[in-house]
Amino acid sequence: QVQLVESGGGSVQAGGSLRLSCVASGYTSCLGWFRQAPGKEREGVATLFGDGIFTVYADSVKGRFTISRDNTKNTVYLQMNSLLPEDTAMYYCAAGPSCTLDSARYNYWGQGTQVTVSS
Repeated sequence: QVQLVESGGGSVQAGGSLRLSCVASGYTSCLGWFRQAPGKEREGVATLFGDGIFTVYADSVKGRFTISRDNTKNTVYLQMNSLLPEDTAMYYCAAGPSCTLDSARYNYWGQGTQVTVSS
């Protein structure tokens, strides 16, 4: 059983930045970030394998978001720059054996942290 606790969400204006953190209670090979806006399906944002030797990003965030991991702290980060109003969503951290943007591949989920971007 892996427990995940996210933090770092908040409200920013468009063009601003936020860094999300997710502390995991144990080690898993793949950690990912997902988001879900009201009335929309959950979508994969970014995922990472190991210490970051392999990463995958959704097209909508490429060049703006960066996923990274500090194994000494069992923490995965999502640095979000140049935020857009359409990035507004609940952001979830997830852990599992497969590093994909398919949420069905992840076994463990955090409670989520809200990100709101105003125009």
